[in-house]
Amino acid sequence: MQDFTERPCWFEGRFVPLKEANVNIRTHALQYGTACFGGMRAYFNSEKNNLYLIRLEDHHARLRASSRILQMQWSMPFEEFRQITIELLRRGNWRENCYLRPIIYKSELSLSPRLHNVTDSFAMYAIPLDDYLDTRRGLRAMISSWVRLSDNQIPARAKATGGYINSALAKSEAMQSGFDEAIFLDVRGMVCEGSAENIFIVRDGKLITPGTASSILEGITRRTVLTMARDLGIETIERDISRTELYAADEVFFTGTGAQIAWVESIDHRPIGNGSIGPITEKLQKTFFAYVRGELPQYQHWLTPVY
Repeated sequence: MQDFTERPCWFEGRFVPLKEANVNIRTHALQYGTACFGGMRAYFNSEKNNLYLIRLEDHHARLRASSRILQMQWSMPFEEFRQITIELLRRGNWRENCYLRPIIYKSELSLSPRLHNVTDSFAMYAIPLDDYLDTRRGLRAMISSWVRLSDNQIPARAKATGGYINSALAKSEAMQSGFDEAIFLDVRGMVCEGSAENIFIVRDGKLITPGTASSILEGITRRTVLTMARDLGIETIERDISRTELYAADEVFFTGTGAQIAWVESIDHRPIGNGSIGPITEKLQKTFFAYVRGELPQYQHWLTPVY
């Protein structure tokens, strides 16, 4: 396989090999975490010989919203964003599952941790990616001792790079303690999300997830799962979830661009349900993977074919 760092990325207004897209050590975003990013997926269907970008317009809209929160002057129209994304993949001849990261960052070489009157730049790259979390087996999760940052501290909906220190602390704590993933509680002590994923539980046949006021990232995969569940006749509820309700849940799973739909086997050494993937999680997982490969006509409007 071609070294993906030889493939093109979008950097400083043009396509260059990824390995040549470097920033100065004085870059504002490197010093202060003043950047926001998106996480996008493209899935390759070998039978159709095509690569499908997932909910591209929604990712563009979320990136614009993040940039406004961080006082960034980013006004790239969707059609230009779409053209750059498709051209990046075509030039790299991507014919495998991949992950794309668009990022807007404070590129000025200056001191002072502020957001206003600092030059912004836009870049995007792609890397090969199949599973970020293993979707075939159950994950062992723990409640993190680290509390999720609140909307009045570093807002999760901004998807700001600096806020991911919070995620990194929780993720390392979990993995170094023998778990696969962390679960955050918010400042009120209510369930929030994983280190980089939204979380769902199933109780009595109902699908439940924390609402957007719970310091969560407004996940696009989360939104997709809620829509699919309703289409499948599954009742969906957005509300607060307490810590012990996780232990009593029939099913628990994470969602995210990277995570996709990954089921949880145990939390804090307590098995979830009977310790195997639950029927609702399995049904949603199968529906999701059929959708991203372009196999479900009802969700074709969410896909952008590259070739």
